[in-house]
Amino acid sequence: MRDRKTEVAGKLKVTEPRRIQAASSEVVRDINRRIVLNLIRTRHPISRADLARLCGLQRSTVSLIVEQLIQESWVIEGPTGRLPRGRRPTFLRLNDERVIIGVDIRPVQTTVALADANGKFTSREVLATPSDPATAVDELIQCIHRIVASCRGKKIEGIGISLPGRFDQRADRLVFAPNLKWPDFDIRNPIMEATGLEVELENAANACVLATVWFDRVEEGRNLVVVTVSEGIGTGILANGQLLRGLHGMAGEFGHVPLDSKGPICGCGGRGCWEVFASNRAALRYYLESGSGAGGLSFTDLLSLADQGDIRAAGALDTMAHYLGRGMRMIVAGLAPERIVVVGELTRSWHRFGPVIESEVRAQVLPGGCAPRVIPAHEDGMARLRGTVALILQKDFGEQV
Repeated sequence: MRDRKTEVAGKLKVTEPRRIQAASSEVVRDINRRIVLNLIRTRHPISRADLARLCGLQRSTVSLIVEQLIQESWVIEGPTGRLPRGRRPTFLRLNDERVIIGVDIRPVQTTVALADANGKFTSREVLATPSDPATAVDELIQCIHRIVASCRGKKIEGIGISLPGRFDQRADRLVFAPNLKWPDFDIRNPIMEATGLEVELENAANACVLATVWFDRVEEGRNLVVVTVSEGIGTGILANGQLLRGLHGMAGEFGHVPLDSKGPICGCGGRGCWEVFASNRAALRYYLESGSGAGGLSFTDLLSLADQGDIRAAGALDTMAHYLGRGMRMIVAGLAPERIVVVGELTRSWHRFGPVIESEVRAQVLPGGCAPRVIPAHEDGMARLRGTVALILQKDFGEQV
């Protein structure tokens, strides 16, 4: 009879110690470079001495890295500080001349903007989104050329694109965009070929996760879910500090989980999906069904009517809020996030939505669990665009998620 230890060992892959290699000096230098670059990004203006103190590296090492970053035009020296005695420190900051083009594609309109490495936008152009993807890409390329021409010698790092659907990174194809209603289509390569710039694409909700981690200075939580509420509902998932994309980039499609199999038809072809009950379009449908007789309204109009005392508008928004909270129960039970960040126009009226959503979420927390914090992203509608900036910066700054 074979010895039990021998049998077990035979089933295991054994790694011989001599085959284990330490990280090369180039890898270590790259890690240290990214640490210093990110500290300058998040703490600027900052001195070399403060950089060394924060990252734990020797001052001579920090100085060498900083000089390299200055030569690469990532970092520039700013004003000098004041000290009671000794040499005055020179403050460092990112170079505003390194820029990124961000594109936010939505069913109705597409926004193309230019931003610096800090996520500050300096110009913006809005286009109507054509129903034909080939036409849309052609118009987008023309817009990008106009922005490139206006850059006047600035170094363009690349183009980040946010999509209201799922993009398969391996196949280079848009594979699921029910609200956009575009077929399976290659967006990246035609734009790369026409502009000569690097192009990265990401789902809109995932872009909002990137924006939250990169630019909103998240101080806590490696487990959060971003819920984007607009024409539909999207979810981006940060689990254990990692952005989840799943097979073919399809992770997180909670908006297309049915809440009622006999409910209204969804853009995905199913019935009663979460988004047909809890999206902006759903609220507008509730308002019309209440007998208001007012067509052609936008969601912003509906928010204004509710604030002006329109009972039907307030009721439509209340129904939407209840369904949002009920749908979030799936997220809480399945992912147990520390927080849920809500992005969308509804955050302007969080006093109306917040208490209802939080109550619905707390009503069905599993034994042993706890309700996550539900936080509105009080922003200017630029979260997706900021996410596209982070998407491009990752290649130099390292992935933050």
